[in-house]
Amino acid sequence: MIFSFMEKHQHEFRVVKMCEVLEVSSSGYYKWLKDKWKRDRINKEKEKINQKINLCFIESHGTYGSPRITRELQVHGLSLCERTVGKRMREMGLRATPDTPYIVTTDSNHKHFIYPNLLERQFMVDAPNVAWVTDITYIWTIQGWLYLASVMDLFSRKIVGWSIGTDMKKELPLAALQQAIMVRDPGEGLIHHSDRGAQYCSNDYTNLMLERKMSGSMSRKGDPYDNACIESFHATIKKELIYRYQWETREGAIKSIRHYINEFYNTRRRHSTLGYLSPVDFEQAYNKRRLSVAG
Repeated sequence: MIFSFMEKHQHEFRVVKMCEVLEVSSSGYYKWLKDKWKRDRINKEKEKINQKINLCFIESHGTYGSPRITRELQVHGLSLCERTVGKRMREMGLRATPDTPYIVTTDSNHKHFIYPNLLERQFMVDAPNVAWVTDITYIWTIQGWLYLASVMDLFSRKIVGWSIGTDMKKELPLAALQQAIMVRDPGEGLIHHSDRGAQYCSNDYTNLMLERKMSGSMSRKGDPYDNACIESFHATIKKELIYRYQWETREGAIKSIRHYINEFYNTRRRHSTLGYLSPVDFEQAYNKRRLSVAG
């Protein structure tokens, strides 16, 4: 209290005189002042770091936990251990959105041809357009249901094609596959993996696969783990976006989903399986390595 008083009035009275009147040592005062400056500097630095952590959390739409925020900070030149970031997040009350349970929606009761499981849960591939996985999920709005069909490249976990509509007819996943083909133009032999849903077994869908010389692959009946990566993406978009908002209209939901996939998931969201790079950054790094080897 005495030293705080002295600091407040040091521009009005000489320090030596105040020490004499208040019966304290000048060395004690200057040591206290030096320690205070050090504490203030540490607190300011801590506040700056907390602001950066909070910004990363906000920019991830509240989806990043300490592992991804740690990597995000490292990219921007701030090296903190994951434990420290986790502690700061708890102090600020920042908690990533929790996981939600898996719900089965596939209708595999049909008489169409079923492809064998060529993928066999080999989810790590060494180049783009070696294997794609696809699935359909559902989204509720006040206006009614929407259905999202997505196509993922296993190499980078990038969503290379997607389509959204008001029903689960074959045209929905077909549009997603057509978009993926248009964007990626894959060569022949690509493994196309899906569940056994009737949409993926329809003539129009399988004819497009044959036209592009894709190798069909399908999950075993009732086994979502055979298609775990695309199931994981749909669980992620539900956890990070769909379950956090209530849309009045389908149009509003579609706009949000488009932004999430194109402006966040593919381009910015850090994936632990990719060394905490985004799908786009992971593919860019791959292309740079290829160019350096070719050069």
